[in-house]
Amino acid sequence: MNNKLKYILGIVPILFSIQGCYYDIENELYPSDGTACDTTAVTYTATIQPILNQSCLSCHSAASAQGNVVLEGYNLLKVYVDDGSFLGAVSHGSGYSPMPKGGNKLSDCKISQIQTWIASGAPNN
Repeated sequence: MNNKLKYILGIVPILFSIQGCYYDIENELYPSDGTACDTTAVTYTATIQPILNQSCLSCHSAASAQGNVVLEGYNLLKVYVDDGSFLGAVSHGSGYSPMPKGGNKLSDCKISQIQTWIASGAPNN
């Protein structure tokens, strides 16, 4: 009887440890990195211009107009927004030269923000 009690007391902690490793809650399995994509308040100044500064202007500024494309400033960008080539290029759309050339595609969040801004009429705000 003493051996049975030792066996039971020895196996119970193992069973609890196995039970303690089971997760079925998505947030616990795949925790958020805290950087949710905000597409609710997209503006040219606060959202689009920083994307351009970080990902586009090293090649498409007035000082370095590769492909004769200048995206520096709202008015110059708007030309490419209106003809669809800006969104086509950054989203790697069929028939467009994928941008940034030789670099990684913009994040899905940044592309969503650009799409949201364009869908709202691409305001200069």
